[in-house]
Amino acid sequence: MTQFSGNLDGVVVADFSRVLAGPYASMLLGDMGATVVKVESPLGDDTRHWVPPERDGMGTYYISINRNKYSIALDLSDPDELALAHEIAAKADVMIQNFKVGGLKKFALDYESVRIDNPSVVYCSISGFGSEGGAALPGYDLLVQAVSGLMSLTGDSDGDPFRAGISVFDVMTGLFSTIGILAALRRRDLTGQGQHIETNLLSSALSALVNQTSAYIAGGVVPTRMGNAHLSLFPYEPLPTKDRPLIVIAGNDGQFVKLAKALGIEFVLADDRFSSVFARNANREELRPIIIEALSSRGADEWFGVLSAAGIPCGPINDVAGGIDLAKRLGLDPVIEIDGVPVIRNPISFSSSDISYRLAPPKLNQDRDLVLSWLSNGKFS
Repeated sequence: MTQFSGNLDGVVVADFSRVLAGPYASMLLGDMGATVVKVESPLGDDTRHWVPPERDGMGTYYISINRNKYSIALDLSDPDELALAHEIAAKADVMIQNFKVGGLKKFALDYESVRIDNPSVVYCSISGFGSEGGAALPGYDLLVQAVSGLMSLTGDSDGDPFRAGISVFDVMTGLFSTIGILAALRRRDLTGQGQHIETNLLSSALSALVNQTSAYIAGGVVPTRMGNAHLSLFPYEPLPTKDRPLIVIAGNDGQFVKLAKALGIEFVLADDRFSSVFARNANREELRPIIIEALSSRGADEWFGVLSAAGIPCGPINDVAGGIDLAKRLGLDPVIEIDGVPVIRNPISFSSSDISYRLAPPKLNQDRDLVLSWLSNGKFS
């Protein structure tokens, strides 16, 4: 195994999860130095087969969330294979799983069973709707986008609800799981005690809806779709320019002053209808055509340069290729290659430790001998 200096060096993660939330969490831990053993069924993680698009026969979905892992395929219905799974769980510092609630109990791989031989294990269970009343409900991101309220907020005000362009709550649940695991590892360092962490997509969704859920529980307001508009701010949306839309944001009074001056519409600063965030929000239909008329004199890319130079948040609406190209131009180096396989850089940087990109996403069961070696002698070699 390549030597490196990561914050989680020495931590072993047994990843019994598949698809997105769990594998995303385990990849992030692997990026920070943890040794991740990806335990798959003989059929492999579902996302291996989600094509197109693909690269060398491997689904790009799978590639995006499975670097820095060793793969072993185990048939849990086979006693010998199950015994290997028990060994992996017993030696791991962290175990992650997203089986149906209670689904691992029959294999004695649930938390209560694993902790018997591994009392210090940090065990993370990921589900769609928790382990109580929603235990039997299947956990699909699209389903949670619908029932959480997100889709009711996404789309034109007079149109149909829309899903987000990514599995946003799977990703967020993976992030919450990572945070919980890191906190539990810190507590274990202090007390020597492991614990069971539970995360679920619906709770993650309601937390991630932040101001929208707060509008309801604290303000008694049920938010509705507003297209690209913002409930509390204007401008905070795409506006037409000479050639294509541009995102324009004035999140406070100071930014609006800069915007008005950059657009050559200083006269609005003396108008009480536009003198504050509250006033601009209340009178957005009067302000919008004034801003649009000013923007019509130049194209989006030109305005991007002018307004950015003036300290105004703005930007053209790129496709994914454009987003990656922008990150490259800004020096963020978004793409890393591992053994010829391109992956997106981990967004975290540390001043005195490294993010590691040492292992390309593994083929199914490619590391079986390495994992068996580790079980017998404690080393990946």
